Amino acid sequence: MKAITFFKSLFILTLLLITFSCQEKKVDTKEESEKLMQASRDWSAAANSRDIEKILSYWTDDAILISAGEPELKGKKAIREMVEASLKNPGFSISWEPISAEVSESGDMGYIIEKSKIIEKDSTGKEKIMTFQVVNIWKKQKDGSWKNAVDIMSPDSLK
Repeated sequence: MKAITFFKSLFILTLLLITFSCQEKKVDTKEESEKLMQASRDWSAAANSRDIEKILSYWTDDAILISAGEPELKGKKAIREMVEASLKNPGFSISWEPISAEVSESGDMGYIIEKSKIIEKDSTGKEKIMTFQVVNIWKKQKDGSWKNAVDIMSPDSLK
């Protein structure tokens, strides 16, 4: 009799564990969207620091960068080469501000709409200001941080 009671209890306990372990945790998408926008702001600050490693740390290893009129860049190696070349120009700067962010219900993917500005000096020293509309797709990492997987820039205007 004790054996039957033990197995019934074990069976019920197993069912309860299975039931509770299968329930997904509810993601606070508003909170995650705010974290995502802050990650974007932090990345913009890193870009102004001109610290290549810090700048690159915000992209996934297999990231893709798409910019109108430019070849698509795939992976950190290609993106590194672009970042290094850009930073060799002492008159180069880039900054952006996130406008809005959305995070998936599962909390593992998100996107941001941004406005971006690039300033470069031409060979005569004249400043060229370019503005862009940007869509960035981000993936949440195992450690809880967000990294950019797809970066798409479309020219807004030239001044």
